[in-house]
Amino acid sequence: MKIILGLCGLLILLIIAFLFTQNFFGFFGTKATATIKNQTFAIDVAKTPKEKQIGLSEKSSIPANYGMYFPFEKADYYAFWMKNMKLSIDIIFIRDNKIVTIHDSVPAPTADSDNLPLYQPDEPSDAALEITAGLSKKYGFAKGDTITLKNLSK
Repeated sequence: MKIILGLCGLLILLIIAFLFTQNFFGFFGTKATATIKNQTFAIDVAKTPKEKQIGLSEKSSIPANYGMYFPFEKADYYAFWMKNMKLSIDIIFIRDNKIVTIHDSVPAPTADSDNLPLYQPDEPSDAALEITAGLSKKYGFAKGDTITLKNLSK
């Protein structure tokens, strides 16, 4: 009897763990995603000015299939800098769901400074996507590639 109760308890724990990981990783379709050339990234959307200011600066590492998406109300020459960043990233500027500029492997600053380089698009953009450094080259992303976005409302 104790063995059966133990197995039932273990089964319940496994079911709970499975449901948690499914929800955590967004497999139920609730996680926002960006897809470029059949490469899909689970993304967090920076909606507020504060979220846009912080960006990925609080992360010490990010998974290869993760990114942060920055939507803007209108197309313009938005500038990004690497203040407080702990990791290198690719910054992909987007307009009308097409890549307009890629800054590949932008390095994290080596010292605290307010005089950091600014990274801007070559033409106006209405969004940006930050991903793990080097993935743009690895996957062959280029100007003009289409980005498919899903579940941005979450």
